[in-house]
Amino acid sequence: MSAPAHEARAVTASRPAGTDRTARRRRPPVLPTVVLVVGALYCLLPLLWVVAASTKTSGELFSTFSFAPSFNGGIQENLHDLVTYNDGVFVRWMLNTLLYAGVGAVLTVVISAAAGYALAKYTFRGRELLFKVILAGVLVPQIALAIPQYLLLSRIGMAGSYWSVLLPSLISPFSIYLCRVFAAAAVPEQILEAGRLDGAGEYRLFFQVGLRLMVPGLVTVFLLHFVAIWNNFMLPYIMLADERMFPVTVGLFTLLNRGAGQPALYTMVITGSLLSVLPLMLLFLLLQRYWRLDVLSGGLKG
Repeated sequence: MSAPAHEARAVTASRPAGTDRTARRRRPPVLPTVVLVVGALYCLLPLLWVVAASTKTSGELFSTFSFAPSFNGGIQENLHDLVTYNDGVFVRWMLNTLLYAGVGAVLTVVISAAAGYALAKYTFRGRELLFKVILAGVLVPQIALAIPQYLLLSRIGMAGSYWSVLLPSLISPFSIYLCRVFAAAAVPEQILEAGRLDGAGEYRLFFQVGLRLMVPGLVTVFLLHFVAIWNNFMLPYIMLADERMFPVTVGLFTLLNRGAGQPALYTMVITGSLLSVLPLMLLFLLLQRYWRLDVLSGGLKG
């Protein structure tokens, strides 16, 4: 018997009896994998169709249905028609959406971080009752508040302005709840007590200690709220009447309605839908490193 064969047999003999069974048990089960693949396809197929449809001309779009992109210059034509339509109103819609989502998400993070930090780190009368009211607010769908918010803002003369879309989005019960959870888990009481012994005030502790430790959680809140405002339709649809103040969701909806009489507008709507998704994808790619930091810090704490 050769030396390599003898060594292989020796290794096999020395391997524990349950090693093969353990390796088989560690293989991923088939059914959950199939369910995940089907779920991923369910989410990705509409996006893939939008990408393919945006490359087609209006004639190709209505004559065939396929996921294969077209290379006849349809994407360039669609982009040109979309950007130049009505004096470039689509660009204005994108900038409006960036204003609503960016400013609204940043201000919401600041307000929610302050409220969540106070609920987690301070003891005051009515704290638990206030937190229960906030939890009750999480259960109220935002669409149910759109009409009352419109009536209130119209009474003070702010309906139809940028503030009519920004102000209702600043207070988010769910974001406050998340920030309380993040503050309770990420900001140790020992650090705050040490800062107080060194003479640091409460505002300094919040801005220089609390916010820095809560950064991964605040990034999550920012992303959730940014996506929610970016995709919001009902509130700006009720609040705004000027087309040049529309976000991209309401703007594309108006184009879709006009497409019944002008079929060429359908290709512009599809191309606009694709462009409206790209900033969200870019934002997730840029901010994912903060989630990795959060995972690493959780592993080190464990």
